[in-house]
Amino acid sequence: MAREIRTKAPVRIDLAGGWTDCTPFTVDYGGEVVNVAINHYITASYQVDDEKKIKVSYQSEVPNSSGLGTSAAMNVAFLSAINGKDKEKAEIAELAYQFEALLGNRGGRQDQWAAAIGGIQHLMFVGDRVEAMPFEPLDSAKRWLCRQMVLAYTGISHSSGDIHNGVWKRYDEGDEVVLNSLLTIRKAARKVAEGFGKDRRDEVVFGVRDVTAAIEAMAPELNAPYREVLDPLMANKSAMAWKGMGAAGGGCVGIFANQGKVDEVKAACQAAGWKILEWEIDEIGLQREIIES
Repeated sequence: MAREIRTKAPVRIDLAGGWTDCTPFTVDYGGEVVNVAINHYITASYQVDDEKKIKVSYQSEVPNSSGLGTSAAMNVAFLSAINGKDKEKAEIAELAYQFEALLGNRGGRQDQWAAAIGGIQHLMFVGDRVEAMPFEPLDSAKRWLCRQMVLAYTGISHSSGDIHNGVWKRYDEGDEVVLNSLLTIRKAARKVAEGFGKDRRDEVVFGVRDVTAAIEAMAPELNAPYREVLDPLMANKSAMAWKGMGAAGGGCVGIFANQGKVDEVKAACQAAGWKILEWEIDEIGLQREIIES
């Protein structure tokens, strides 16, 4: 009997806390992240035909250079397809992280958990443990986020790996600017989470601003490619806050438009050649389906 296992995993928007989910920071201080799984997916298929021949394939709805955690979502979907039977979603997330670690990735665990669990999450990272913080974002806050946050794919990419390695080298050497920036980013995640829990939209905006300012202090070259478009929007108050997705190494940028300014922000992005990605929150996370024929 032929059999196919189909899986799909969402990519994510990271609002605050990225970088602090990585070791050695998680060991030294503990990290926090707030992220949002969205309705753009990596799909995978594991097929066994009547002759027991195996075929594995996957497809992405977003570019790998998007900064939306596509690699982690791909590994979550792929590992669930080939080895997901009877496994909890968090187990699949950890498997995906360990797989990437074997390949030399020094990234953290937030992307895998977003792809596996879905929804808006407030996660704490202590050593090698991931703990979901008690978190109930109000529906009004979620609707505001979906309405006011413009997600744009810039097509910008630079050698972020070298930049990131340089940041962690400075951290290992005790650089106080890097340490203070990471502590600010971690604190911003708590501010954003509290803002969602109380529908304090100003707190969410301030938290995202804090992240962007900390990145500016730590590695200004990560923010530089976005500024020509975004600085004027901030100056005329069309935008309230923005951040590069992922570790800000290129790809997508999230922009919080002021009330009544969403179309203006989108138009400015499109005039710069950026592509607007319409999005909604994915509340499900990893999905797995078995088809026999």
